[in-house]
Amino acid sequence: MIPLGRPQEILLPVPTGLIAVTVLGALLVNLIPLPAPAIEMRPDFCALVLVYWGIHQPRRVGFTMAFLLGLAMDLVDAGLFGQHALTYVAMLFAAIVLHRRVLNFSLVGQSLHILPLLFAGDLIAVAVRLLAGYELPTPTHMVGSLVGALLWIPLCVLFRLPRLPKAGIDRV
Repeated sequence: MIPLGRPQEILLPVPTGLIAVTVLGALLVNLIPLPAPAIEMRPDFCALVLVYWGIHQPRRVGFTMAFLLGLAMDLVDAGLFGQHALTYVAMLFAAIVLHRRVLNFSLVGQSLHILPLLFAGDLIAVAVRLLAGYELPTPTHMVGSLVGALLWIPLCVLFRLPRLPKAGIDRV
């Protein structure tokens, strides 16, 4: 009998502390000041981490966390209140809906699935800002979605490292 798909590896359970540290780390990385041209092309690390945990641990990361993280980003960004909250909740919903499909692909295939999700999140944020009377952002604003999709592969590798079984443990 020929096995279908790629072999599944057994990972250690995800501690709640790991999820909390990665989300807070993403919030801190989003707060790093950058020059004006680079800040428009920076990916939204909070959205990327929320999508990661929504795909890999859909029962552990909920809409409350996405909403509160979005409100925190709105307070820090000093922009339109609720814009990030709405975007993060919509992106987490899409990640949870698509999590079984995305996990069947390699990391490159996963990043190709993440690209439209991040792009849709940017479109939601732009639509909310346009409805509030803000100007249309420059086209370079959407480059952040592409950069985020490219960062998906190292992010997945980095977040899997603490969950890999130790080498000295006997496998049954």
